[in-house]
Amino acid sequence: MVDCMSRVMLHTALSCWHPLLGVALVAVFVGSAMGCPARCDCSAQSRSVLCHRKRLPTIPDGIPIETRVLDLSKNRIHAINPDDFAAYPQLEELDLSGNNIIYVEPGAFNMLFNMHSLSLKSNRIKLLSQGVFTGMTNLTVLDISDNKIVILLDYMFQDLRNLRSLEVGDNDLVYISHWAFSGLLVLESLTLERCNLTEVPKEALSHLHGLISLHMRHLNIGALKENSFRKLHRLQHLEIDQWPSLDTFPASALHGLNLSTLSITNTNLTALPARALSHLTHLTHLNLSFNPIRHISEAMLQGLVRLEVLHLAGAHLSGIAPHAFHGLSHLRVLNISHNRLDTLEISVFQSPEALRVLQIDHNPLVCDCRLMWLLQKPHTLSFGEAQPECSPVEGAPRGRPYKVKEALHSNHVTCIKPKIDENKTQMVSVDEGQRALLHCSARGKPNPVVSWLTPRRQHLTRSRGRATLHDNGTLEIRPAETQDGGVYVCVASNTAGNDSVRVSLAVKNLGSLYANRTQFYTDAANATANGTLPSNMTFGLDLKTILVSTAMGCFTFLGVVLFCFLLLFVWSRGKGKHKNNIDIEYVPRSKSNGGSTDGTDQGAGPRRFNMKMI
Repeated sequence: MVDCMSRVMLHTALSCWHPLLGVALVAVFVGSAMGCPARCDCSAQSRSVLCHRKRLPTIPDGIPIETRVLDLSKNRIHAINPDDFAAYPQLEELDLSGNNIIYVEPGAFNMLFNMHSLSLKSNRIKLLSQGVFTGMTNLTVLDISDNKIVILLDYMFQDLRNLRSLEVGDNDLVYISHWAFSGLLVLESLTLERCNLTEVPKEALSHLHGLISLHMRHLNIGALKENSFRKLHRLQHLEIDQWPSLDTFPASALHGLNLSTLSITNTNLTALPARALSHLTHLTHLNLSFNPIRHISEAMLQGLVRLEVLHLAGAHLSGIAPHAFHGLSHLRVLNISHNRLDTLEISVFQSPEALRVLQIDHNPLVCDCRLMWLLQKPHTLSFGEAQPECSPVEGAPRGRPYKVKEALHSNHVTCIKPKIDENKTQMVSVDEGQRALLHCSARGKPNPVVSWLTPRRQHLTRSRGRATLHDNGTLEIRPAETQDGGVYVCVASNTAGNDSVRVSLAVKNLGSLYANRTQFYTDAANATANGTLPSNMTFGLDLKTILVSTAMGCFTFLGVVLFCFLLLFVWSRGKGKHKNNIDIEYVPRSKSNGGSTDGTDQGAGPRRFNMKMI
């Protein structure tokens, strides 16, 4: 009875556990079918084999045939042979980074038709021969950075017709062959960084007609040549970073590009490359941070009509001229932090109402009314993560720097309208060729900016041509010319208002002196012919008149002498029958006619002279 009860209970238990036992048996079967190399982690669901940091000297055995993702990074593999991956035709992602690979034989990836991602990063590869990537027609991402590659050979990537992203940085590259990138018809992103290139490989880049993003970082390129990026008509994003030797930027360096984002950072440019940027009408993001740019002049970026974001952080900016950002009607983000600015006036902007973010922290700002415009946008304008601070103006209580908005709400910020010292019309007269000085000094708080309006309605805010605008407001014209004459207007302005004064300039024309004298002599001659002379008439000759008259007299005398000799010569040849002797009789005058007083020669006969024509 007990045995029967035991059998019934055992049968019931087996019946209950039968489904779970089946599932376990299926799991064991599937795991054994998938297989997994020793010390590796495998996933049947994602068909991946992870052998990261397993100190493997070679490709491990036991990798399932159906593997799609294979991670062999951070091991000790030295070489890749053609048979290493021939048994895994379904591989889609292969990571061989961080090994000791020195050489990859041609055809090593020949059977990997489904591969779309390959990483050979951080190895010791010195040369990739032609044919290494044969058969990888569906590869879209390739990373060969951080190796020892010295040269990129012609046609080495020609089989990668679907490649979209290529990383070639951190190599010993000194040269890229002109046809190295041939065949990369749809490549969209290329990174060249930390190489020994000394110039932009524009011939090699010209084959990348589909390139959209180009990143060139940490390069020792000292100058960009004209049309450095020619034929890259689809390029939208260009990054130039850490070129410490770059100090010039030719106007045509970016010719042919139609960029939407441009970054030129950490170079040695001391001036904003305005001419090179002027044609980039579709540019929306511009980053010129960490360049020793000292000043931004008026309307230097006016051609960038679609610019929205401008970064100029970490430069050496000490001043931004009024109207510097005119033309940038869509500017909404401006980063000028970590510079040397003492203020930022509203006149800098064309559309200050469009500004949403202003990063102006870490500047030696002065708490005066030039910053009052910031209070007009208390809800829409953001200063970013760091709130800007300003120092009290002269005469205000000293202490810690104020937060800008805190200072502007206090009583320490005052404004005084400009006042020109000599506020009455001035008369200046100079001779042509001399320098003309038009003085204009003004006082106010903050210190007013002095500009000049010329008689031809030109607005001078800085030196231009022969006109030099000094820091004290004086306008110097050197040398002065007659067309410079007229009425000039000096305008002194600050945030509180402006003041103006007129200065009349007369330039004497030295060339008119001779014209006046000629007219005077003509009038005198006419008066003499009429029988009248002016009472204040004086006569004088200048050096030019004497020289001309002397020259004309000499020419006339020589002409007459030559003409006489010509007549004598013709006459003598035509009268050959006559004698060539000529007798001349000369009779001296008597005493009564002024001769001798003693009368001894009065009866003397005539004297004869004989001349012979030769």
